[in-house]
Amino acid sequence: MFNAIKADIARCRRPTEVVLNPAVWAVLSYRFNRWSYTSALPRLIRLPIRTVSTALDMLTRIVLHIELPAQAEIGPGLYIPHTGCIVVGTSVRIGENCTLAHGVTIGHGRGGNTRPDGAPMIADRVYLGPGAIIIGAVEMGEDAVIGADAVVVRSIPPAGVVAGNPARLISRNGSFDLISYPDMAGDPARLAALASFRPTN
Repeated sequence: MFNAIKADIARCRRPTEVVLNPAVWAVLSYRFNRWSYTSALPRLIRLPIRTVSTALDMLTRIVLHIELPAQAEIGPGLYIPHTGCIVVGTSVRIGENCTLAHGVTIGHGRGGNTRPDGAPMIADRVYLGPGAIIIGAVEMGEDAVIGADAVVVRSIPPAGVVAGNPARLISRNGSFDLISYPDMAGDPARLAALASFRPTN
């Protein structure tokens, strides 16, 4: 939990953002809630902790309108620059150093009481623009960019940039200029992605 929190905070643009950006509070609330959900602590200890984390999660949803359920798997380095109606489904998996803008929805492709047909899997260093919607059993490749208000119902290749409804691939320029984090210049995975990078117009 603490390593993930450290990576989350490190992505803030200014030290004061931890205090002044409520969206960061939502991320920290998720980390605590996720830890309490997956912890192997004895039941007598886990139960009061889980009660507090659940209450904190509900407060985050009501006040900040950000839903990051404990069941979702979210890698370290999550950055949310603004509050505003963000919904992540319980079965969603999000990689490391991703950015979620306001209005993002990520979830399975069926609503109501029907069984989910699979949830999105988002790789590392993916940028999701304002109002982006990703639904169903789709995969977002590493360094992908989902444009504002795009509705994604198909998988996106690594470094793919998509826009529109339904979303379509408009370039392979990736998120390299949009995602920043400490030590990214020496990150082997990012360096490998850059080595195979072929920009398009």
